[in-house]
Amino acid sequence: MKISELREMSDEQLDLTAKDAATQLFRLRIQAQTEKLDAPSEVRRNRRLIARVRTLQTERASASSAS
Repeated sequence: MKISELREMSDEQLDLTAKDAATQLFRLRIQAQTEKLDAPSEVRRNRRLIARVRTLQTERASASSAS
């Protein structure tokens, strides 16, 4: 998911996206420990998605507190 797509989302949608990505990341980590992953790059992709969402949430929080 691109940053431009994330910027168009509401705060609630961002929260939901972050929770879904965190759940998926947990499942991938468990799968990596118990069996071989089909796509190891999915772990990195989910970590980066979580980081993007959290960055946007921080930007929005600082923008609203500055106003």
